[in-house]
Amino acid sequence: MQVFKFGGASVKDAPAIQNLSKILHFFAGQELVVVISAMGKTTNFLERLLKAYSSQEDTSALVEELMRYHLDVLEELLPGDDEGKNRLTALRQEMESRLAVPYSGRYDYEYDQIVSFGELLSTTLIAYYLQQSGVPNTWLNATELVMTDATYREGKVDWELTGARIREAVLAAMTKEPVVITQGFIGGTHERTRVTLGREGSDYTAAIFAYCLDAERVTIWKDVPGLLNADPKRFPDAVKLDELPYQEALELSYYGASVIHPKTLKPLQNKHIPLFVKSFFHPEDTGSMIGDCPLSTTIPSFIVKDNQTLLTIFPKDFSFVAEENLSEIFTLFAKYRVHINMMQNSALSFSVCTGTEMDRLKACVEEMKVRYKVKYNEAVTLVTIRHYTPEAIRRVTEGRSILLRQTSRTTIQYVLL
Repeated sequence: MQVFKFGGASVKDAPAIQNLSKILHFFAGQELVVVISAMGKTTNFLERLLKAYSSQEDTSALVEELMRYHLDVLEELLPGDDEGKNRLTALRQEMESRLAVPYSGRYDYEYDQIVSFGELLSTTLIAYYLQQSGVPNTWLNATELVMTDATYREGKVDWELTGARIREAVLAAMTKEPVVITQGFIGGTHERTRVTLGREGSDYTAAIFAYCLDAERVTIWKDVPGLLNADPKRFPDAVKLDELPYQEALELSYYGASVIHPKTLKPLQNKHIPLFVKSFFHPEDTGSMIGDCPLSTTIPSFIVKDNQTLLTIFPKDFSFVAEENLSEIFTLFAKYRVHINMMQNSALSFSVCTGTEMDRLKACVEEMKVRYKVKYNEAVTLVTIRHYTPEAIRRVTEGRSILLRQTSRTTIQYVLL
């Protein structure tokens, strides 16, 4: 059994979905769990809809635009098909009923109930199209299989219950058809509310299914030939990395490499399940592999995170930054779920670089100001170079103001203006 994951770019329109169908035909007869993200930029669009809903604005035009996008894709794939339209319309009615409920004021909870419609829409459309185009499949609802706690927007997986549910549902489905279609990014609580696993969490979903099913391998299908040492949009000379050991890939994901979600690799490593990154344009190519292998190259890898905030925190009484200060600061970060991408301390200050949403960060800073002075720079860039060289450093820092630098034996980070 294999697990495939298709992201938003690989299902953004009718030709992309037809290409997905061709890939599944290429693997005809094999047992496949296919994890699919929301189509194109649907998640961003649903975040706009959520903002309108939370501001008590009329959302009808946004819902119409969202549905028109999906219905137009369906019409291009299956002209005049009423059954597919009815399935999407049922989801529209569910969404409109949800939006008719007064806003609760719990943003993270509302986020998960509304934004999760993106994956439900995409998989409903794609599973139906595949059925009509010669790829028999079973659609499964991930909110009933990936069971989490109620940490909205960052659900923590109940592995024992999730494993039992996934094994029962998938193995039963595969007695009828070898292909299962399900959603990435979303799960559910015991109270039957939807929970998301964090942005870009579809990779993590694929790993969860693979772990629970003891899959042979996971393949992430992307618009690049494999793992690259940098974002080709920023670095046109980016090169493909043919293979990486789990440890190196974990380091890159920890620093924010966008190709792999940070939580994805641990369950795969625990069961020695290899992860492949392949081009959905060229399914016959080998792509890149993460698994049990030696580190074969130490060429520099570049990770760039924009729209970061650099905080520098000072005790008001001019005392040293001691353990009790750090404990208090980290308690506040945990309370407001501020994710730290880089940190550094001196005798009298503690600095962190974060990309946390500004509303959450500002609330944290306001409470922190009761006992500390806080200075911050917004809209800074965090650049990480793994296996850095003098030329790699020059390439990213030339002409930029350096606010902070941190160096280890293999990795260097810069906060830049």
